[in-house]
Amino acid sequence: MNNRMRRTPCACVSHDDQKGRLQIELELPGIDKNDITLEMRKDSFCVSAPRGEDTEYSGCFMLAHEVIPDKSEAKYESGLFRIFAPMKDGEHKVNVTVQ
Repeated sequence: MNNRMRRTPCACVSHDDQKGRLQIELELPGIDKNDITLEMRKDSFCVSAPRGEDTEYSGCFMLAHEVIPDKSEAKYESGLFRIFAPMKDGEHKVNVTVQ
């Protein structure tokens, strides 16, 4: 039986309009990058990573924009996990006048 404490990692999503992608950052301190599992979908992603014997980071997150999952990239360095996901139809947007 797995009695690990599960923690949802802190996540921050920002737009990189120049490159037409989302940049997602998750705090995963004390993790071996080879233990990180990332599942990307067009509208969401799930990440899990064990930390030692007693803790596991685990969470699924919805995205505000559709992305192209198979063109996404991920990097882990110094406790920060970064995902770069190209936005689908990133150029198609309309400005709405606020009244």
